[in-house]
Amino acid sequence: MEQDFFVHESSYVDEGVVLGKGCKVWHFCHLMGPSELGENCNLGQNVVVSPHVKLGRNVKIQNNVSVYTGVECEDDVFLGPGMVFTNVYNPRAAVNRKEEFQRTLVKQGATIGANATLVCGIEIGRFAFVGAGSVVTRSVLDFALVVGNPARQIGWMSRIGQRLILNEEGKAICPESGIAYSLSGSVLIEDLPTG
Repeated sequence: MEQDFFVHESSYVDEGVVLGKGCKVWHFCHLMGPSELGENCNLGQNVVVSPHVKLGRNVKIQNNVSVYTGVECEDDVFLGPGMVFTNVYNPRAAVNRKEEFQRTLVKQGATIGANATLVCGIEIGRFAFVGAGSVVTRSVLDFALVVGNPARQIGWMSRIGQRLILNEEGKAICPESGIAYSLSGSVLIEDLPTG
């Protein structure tokens, strides 16, 4: 039977790994089972996927990223080169803490910039944007733009990754897509057309 995904000959895919249609796994990767990758995921060079990881559809992982047990990425997530996940708060080489792995959820459409670090046990909101080199120690709102160490919110991003400038009424229009957004309390709402 012909495969409907691509795995470079230098990579290892263990038993129990489910690869969706159209997935591409490039040089020197290791995918450990059981784990699941949705359709059209693209893993760059030297990516490790640990057991029990779940990736949605169209997840893009750049070079040198390890996705550890406890991490889940929804559809259309972008993980920049060299970004780091953790899964234990207080690791010690001499202490086994596998029963203490924390869950980290990266929601639909979020972007994690190059060399950013995500401390475990948090959620990154839908279409949020974590700037390169940021250290994220707490959950991030949908559409939020966070940068720095520790990461702080400095603004908002549209669904397609454009910076939003809110007017005095807390409203903005994405300059590329024309989609309108409005702030309700501390939550940014996307005003998608109906019908």
